[in-house]
Amino acid sequence: MAGLSRRRSWAVGAAAIALLGAAAPAMAADEEIQVYMDEMGDAGDIGLDIHSNYVLAGDPAPAYPGAEPALHRLRITPEWGLGLGGGFEAGLYLPLMTVAPDGVLRASGVKGRMKFIAPHEATGAFWGANLEIGRVKYRLDQNPWNGEFKLIAGWRNDRWELAANANIGFKVAGPVSAPAELEIASKASYKVSDNLRLGVESYNGVGQFQALGQFGQSDQTTYLTIDALLGKWDINAGIGKGYGASSDTTVLKFVIGVPLGARL
Repeated sequence: MAGLSRRRSWAVGAAAIALLGAAAPAMAADEEIQVYMDEMGDAGDIGLDIHSNYVLAGDPAPAYPGAEPALHRLRITPEWGLGLGGGFEAGLYLPLMTVAPDGVLRASGVKGRMKFIAPHEATGAFWGANLEIGRVKYRLDQNPWNGEFKLIAGWRNDRWELAANANIGFKVAGPVSAPAELEIASKASYKVSDNLRLGVESYNGVGQFQALGQFGQSDQTTYLTIDALLGKWDINAGIGKGYGASSDTTVLKFVIGVPLGARL
């Protein structure tokens, strides 16, 4: 996660964009609301982040027949990470869970990822990439198999951290047509103390690749956030306002870094 205790090729990215432009995308992957930075576990380190969000206000109607309505739904997703060395980290989101307004906890899918962060200094610029593939149940997406390719870039000094992700969502397999879509996620945070940062995160849908720039027809959400270090626990918390085509108008989100201290 974008925490304080851990530091999480453009040519490859350009090629991936070209390939994915002909693919079809998933719906927004709202089990994880996070701007990726340069966090990276050492070789053999096992990490755990808990992603959670709750829709306080929004459209009560389901997105399609049989979909789980997002309003008053809690999402809980453990993200397991394993440092591989050489700038690589593997991850597994298991299980993707929801608690709908009926109060029932449901396991709804699984997702895997591979992340690369290029070598860099503690301050200055950093960059990397991340690929995710996952399968979810019909109540979360009409297409069961979906993926996302993410380009990561950022910069920091002693006080400020800035980061941006270009997120390309695409369908891997499923019955519904879904052209690849682009989202730009960004974050700016300011160090108030050694244990606290205040910031803003923005998640802006840009549209399908054949019709980029349709902001009013895409989901847009901006969050006021805090990043706090409580002992060995990393906490990212935010409250967001949805606009554009977003059906979720007010969202609470958390990412909790659990200090496992485990190694392979």
